Amino acid sequence: MKTLVIGVAGGTGSGKTTLTQALMDAFPGQTAVIYHDAYYKAHPDLTYEERKALNWDAPESFDNDRMVQDLQKLVAGESIDMPLYDYSIYNPSEETKHVEPAPVIIVEGILIFAEPEICGLMDIKIFVDTDADVRILRRIKRDVIDRGRTLESVERQYLETVKPMHELYVEPSKHNADIIVPEGGRNLVALDMLIHRVRGAIEN
Repeated sequence: MKTLVIGVAGGTGSGKTTLTQALMDAFPGQTAVIYHDAYYKAHPDLTYEERKALNWDAPESFDNDRMVQDLQKLVAGESIDMPLYDYSIYNPSEETKHVEPAPVIIVEGILIFAEPEICGLMDIKIFVDTDADVRILRRIKRDVIDRGRTLESVERQYLETVKPMHELYVEPSKHNADIIVPEGGRNLVALDMLIHRVRGAIEN
């Protein structure tokens, strides 16, 4: 099976998931998705408060070796059991998600273009570029409503780790992208061009 690997990166709240979902909707039954956030390292030796205080926005927070292995398996036509991360306990869940190989594999994550080994496995690299004010507002809404965190904890994490790590790693990784898409899945012109490009790649 011919496989096309698409990377979707960008800052927190940039619209990566919206773009990923739009691609999935355009190619129903032909996509598999793995998320960098699913590969956060486990810290069973630390207490909840100690895990909570870790810098989760740094590259070393991820088990990139496992992600590379899983991505290579999908490209080779093998299924994987993707880990799942539990944001309420700051540790991986005991559950996994079974992922079957597909003609289009989408890899989504903030730091995937900052990791050369992951980046090197991609055929198309898309960076979703969104204004910082919009991104922080989306993050606040997501973390408070969906993940049950307090506004104070979201603000503290953003100022202490999210913003510095974005400036140090995420923004520079934009230079590794093939395509920069303002506003992600809401950019209908860019989305239409991407869909046409992907369709041509998997049909030829």
